[in-house]
Amino acid sequence: MKTILVVEDNPVNMRLVRLLLRTHGYAVAEATTGQEALTYLRSARPDLILLDMQLPGLDGFTLAAMLKSDAHTRAIPLVAVTAYAMKGDAERVLAAGCDAYLSKPIDDAALTKVIERCLLST
Repeated sequence: MKTILVVEDNPVNMRLVRLLLRTHGYAVAEATTGQEALTYLRSARPDLILLDMQLPGLDGFTLAAMLKSDAHTRAIPLVAVTAYAMKGDAERVLAAGCDAYLSKPIDDAALTKVIERCLLST
């Protein structure tokens, strides 16, 4: 079973993503801050990370850059799931190091498709 780390500070969004991922057969690890994600990643290696870009403290942009610059986490696919949906936001997210971008509200079919595509590329 593939494990997906969800980094999301909104409890409603976390519940929704957890339900969607478990329905599709994924194990779910959770972090509500960038720092919690880093702590988790010191002892575990998920198959993919879903990352909210608007996090308190260590934001998703900074976290994405840190993860892609670290040899231990660089190869883990990183998917931004964010409310940033204005022109240029997708490019900004990808420039930060994310491998894919999804805007909120979360669409189940789009989420599943992006996850499957990213997992196939690893």
